[in-house]
Amino acid sequence: MTTIKILVAEDDPNIRTGLTDTLESENYRVIQAADGRQALSLFKETTPDLILLDIMMPGKSGYDVCRDIRSEDKQVPIIMLTAKGEEIDKVVGLQLGADDYITKPFGIHELLARIEAVLRRSGHKNQTCRVSKSPEGKTAFPFAAFTVDPRTYTLSGPAGAHDLSKRELDLIRLFANHPGEVLEREFILARIWGEDYPGTTRTLDQHIAMLRKKVEPTPGCPECIVTVHGIGYRYTGQYRTLPETNE
Repeated sequence: MTTIKILVAEDDPNIRTGLTDTLESENYRVIQAADGRQALSLFKETTPDLILLDIMMPGKSGYDVCRDIRSEDKQVPIIMLTAKGEEIDKVVGLQLGADDYITKPFGIHELLARIEAVLRRSGHKNQTCRVSKSPEGKTAFPFAAFTVDPRTYTLSGPAGAHDLSKRELDLIRLFANHPGEVLEREFILARIWGEDYPGTTRTLDQHIAMLRKKVEPTPGCPECIVTVHGIGYRYTGQYRTLPETNE
């Protein structure tokens, strides 16, 4: 199966890196461009399946790049990224041939939903190449001292309620199905991200770190999801309630 390629054209290195990490964690292949001219060059060289195009870029603006791309390719989906909120800027982008737009700052879940919607509308053949590990069953289940509700993607327990991302929910279910077992990083990546995932175990480690903030009273000294050095992770089911302090 061929992984969907997304060209990210964004001059801000921090935003570009954040977008790349997020998209790669969702099993997209990312091609990065730091300005408009590079974006146009990479578009011709790599034939991406979708383009995230910042409007305000040096060299060539996103508007110019969009116009040039549309003169050569009428089909490739384009989503404009803009810090501007004026309606006229959105209208101009759509008139030039963009399929959608999203205004900064935006939420990751909104961005991913818009990408999926644009791919779906464009009838992209490789849309299903992303590995979707929707948890089987919608019944709430226990995880350490918490209750996980797959219907609402929430985790509730001693420290209150937390929203869960899809990856976090999938990780929790995998650990819950293998209590006490040492799960190798490669095994977890294959189960959650798919056999063809091109990324590294760094992605998994980052997701575990984020999950620990929600299920560990002291994330720096984890007891619920522990690291087995050189191998992977083990779910113990432990949750130690911290003693209350008197101020």
